[in-house]
Amino acid sequence: MDLFSLALGSLLDEVGELTDDDFTRPSGCEGWLVRDLVCHLVIDAQDVLITLVTPTADAVTHDQVTYWDVSHEPADDPLAALTVRLAAAYGEPWMLKHHVDDVGRAALRAAELADPTLKVATQDKVLCTSGYLGAYVWEWTLHHLDLVVNLPDRAGPPAGALARCRATLERIAGAFPASWSDVDVLLVGTGRRAPTESERAALGALEIPFVLG
Repeated sequence: MDLFSLALGSLLDEVGELTDDDFTRPSGCEGWLVRDLVCHLVIDAQDVLITLVTPTADAVTHDQVTYWDVSHEPADDPLAALTVRLAAAYGEPWMLKHHVDDVGRAALRAAELADPTLKVATQDKVLCTSGYLGAYVWEWTLHHLDLVVNLPDRAGPPAGALARCRATLERIAGAFPASWSDVDVLLVGTGRRAPTESERAALGALEIPFVLG
């Protein structure tokens, strides 16, 4: 749960430092500008708030790793086009920055107040609150990488969050070369960057990318 706060807090801090020009740059999410990605973060934070107030008495069915549906191809997201239109509707970047900070900080406070043993339901899955928030470390960290991919002066995700996400991916995919940085494992492993020839050789028979959604 501490990593959830660290990952989301650092992401919100970086969004708060974006300039108007930054919002028009491509993000690491194919087809999305930075403004579209930031709009998606608003929806993510809303999902966290909804889930944390959706307790259940049902048995736990998933943990922070099995929460994610895994494939080797990006899935069609029916909300992707809506997100782009919604982002454009904000008009001015400051309006979107204000909204994501408002909802994101509320998600931070809700997570800090949550009972880690409480069971919550979302998307026909049941998790302990700690497991659900642990799963979202992946979401915040990967989207932090997406945010700064074309903004070299912006800080990337915290080291602890990167290490946790590497561990998550390796539980799903198996071990990546130990000499690789956590960032390279995540970028190459999720298809955000194509591997070099030597990297592809080091991966052996490992089939990439792994898409968690």
